[in-house]
Amino acid sequence: MLARLTRPVDFERVLGTPSRSRTPHFALHHLAQTPSKRIPAVRSTELSTDTNRSGAWPVDDMPVSVPLPPEARWWGAVVPKRHARRAVTRTLLKRQIRVAAESEGLALAGGLWVVRLRAPFDRAAFPSAASDALKAAARTELRALLVRAART
Repeated sequence: MLARLTRPVDFERVLGTPSRSRTPHFALHHLAQTPSKRIPAVRSTELSTDTNRSGAWPVDDMPVSVPLPPEARWWGAVVPKRHARRAVTRTLLKRQIRVAAESEGLALAGGLWVVRLRAPFDRAAFPSAASDALKAAARTELRALLVRAART
């Protein structure tokens, strides 16, 4: 199973771990847990500042009680604007990360995975924001990143 990470708290938890594998432009982070669960909103007439709420867990501190199925993988991509200025480049890199995760990610352990762009691609070598050369370079590097992580 390959699903997407969507909650910021999950990204923070995964990125808080050391990178498992690195290439010149990407870093791969892993956490062997499941995504955090949302607590359903309860409509109440009480004030939100009431300090006597017993037994209520804040969403970010909720314990994870779901066992991790070995085949379950959740993927996220972090492509910061400081490393990829143009939106078309960020979108291209996120798509390449998703494709690499779908093809090579099945060999990895279950849990939460985040691929992070850690350095910009050289604009002199890739002048077009969405060139085929940039696609190929990112795809090759991502494949190497995931293969290296599967070996460890």
